[in-house]
Amino acid sequence: MYYPRSFLKFILLGFLLVSLPLLYALVELIVSLDRLGTQSQQAVLQAAQAGHASRQLYEQATTLERLVRQHLILDDPQLIDDYARLRLDFRQTSEQLSQLPLDRGQLEQLERLTDSESRLFTLLKAPRRPPNAKTTLAEGYANIAEGAQAMVTATTRLTEREIEHIQETAAEGSKRWGYLALAAGLIALALAILFAVLIARPIRQLDQAIRQMGSADFTHAIEVNGPQDMRYLGQRLEWLRSRLRELEEQQNRFLRHVSHELKTPLTAVREGAELLRDRVGGELSSEQQEIVRIVRENTLSLQKLIEDLLTYHQTRSVEPQTLGPVALADVLRRVMREHKLAAFARLLTFEATLSPAIVVGDGEKIRAIIDNLLSNAIKYAPRSSPIKLDLAIEGDFAVLDVIDEGPGIDPDERPRIFESFYQGKIAPGGRIKGSGLGLAIAREYALAHGGRIEVFDRADGARGARFRLWLPLAAGFGPGPARTSTSTVTLEGEA
Repeated sequence: MYYPRSFLKFILLGFLLVSLPLLYALVELIVSLDRLGTQSQQAVLQAAQAGHASRQLYEQATTLERLVRQHLILDDPQLIDDYARLRLDFRQTSEQLSQLPLDRGQLEQLERLTDSESRLFTLLKAPRRPPNAKTTLAEGYANIAEGAQAMVTATTRLTEREIEHIQETAAEGSKRWGYLALAAGLIALALAILFAVLIARPIRQLDQAIRQMGSADFTHAIEVNGPQDMRYLGQRLEWLRSRLRELEEQQNRFLRHVSHELKTPLTAVREGAELLRDRVGGELSSEQQEIVRIVRENTLSLQKLIEDLLTYHQTRSVEPQTLGPVALADVLRRVMREHKLAAFARLLTFEATLSPAIVVGDGEKIRAIIDNLLSNAIKYAPRSSPIKLDLAIEGDFAVLDVIDEGPGIDPDERPRIFESFYQGKIAPGGRIKGSGLGLAIAREYALAHGGRIEVFDRADGARGARFRLWLPLAAGFGPGPARTSTSTVTLEGEA
């Protein structure tokens, strides 16, 4: 497909080509109307001329008949001279009628009238007439008058015929104009659709490229077809994509390097704090034990931050690596056991209602999703409160609700709660904030498995947050009769 150099020129070309069929139809309509108007005017003029000439011919034939009858009675030679002069007008009127578009019968009738008049005039001028000449002349001129009267009627039919012809022409023209307008409209519509597709294609490619870069996908090359200025814009976007990809790779290398370099001295500090806590170097006073506790907790927090940072950057190109059937109920029980000590420290209880549900995916990544959701609930739940976990099946998805009685999530924060490094309000009790990556990692893993995570208010209207996880069920696993049973598990926080 040929594209002009400028996108604006291409749009103008499209408008021009779309308007050409309509302009052609309009010009054709104007020309046809002008032709029909001219034809109608000519027909009306001819009909008027024919009517006037036929009436004039009838009047002249009647006058000729009267003069002849007067001559036959009075035998006045002067009447013959008057007849001769009037006869010229009669012949001229006959000639005018013969020039009009009369049909063949009317022309033959007019010719018979003129021939009869010539024969009668010859008989009228004859020096010696036969005995029956008067009767012949009287009857002959009476027949000429009747023929002229018939010509008046014929010209009336001519007018009617012309009117019918104009009506037929107008009907045919209307039909032809309708077909022409329909064809022009269809051609214009087809051209409009074609140019709309061709115009929208580079815009759609640009939009797709921008969305692609907005979602941090720098792996696919950007190609934009269209006019030269649009292709140039696509080339600049491709340069930007390549540059952003290089920067992201540099950032990832830097983070991996820094994280590795930080973990080594951090491990030594943590081990030293553990040795002091275990009194390997001797007994510690209460003040020294408090200092050791602070050092140990901060090293654990820093190690968790580094691990979350590394994990998050691994999820940027995450794909489930070890695919297999995963029993979500078993994963939930395992995660609850792992968090048992953390729950006991805050006197929290787990109330789990679990339906059997099998999904296909990476078991460790699914465990990480649930671990992050449960860790978030433990972090914000008030002391001595329950945390509810409800696993059910809805359609082709396994649906897990993690519900706590904490402060909940402000509606203004919900659009950003799954963003990287975003941290909401400080946890109650002055607890240390996390890295702001746990929910982001959980969402990335869920999307990689074809699922999603959303946050809602509690269904009962009570205070707290409700996180809902959707994961697609394994093929062939649905809410059949043998799979709708549930089990309720209540775990008290115990040491």
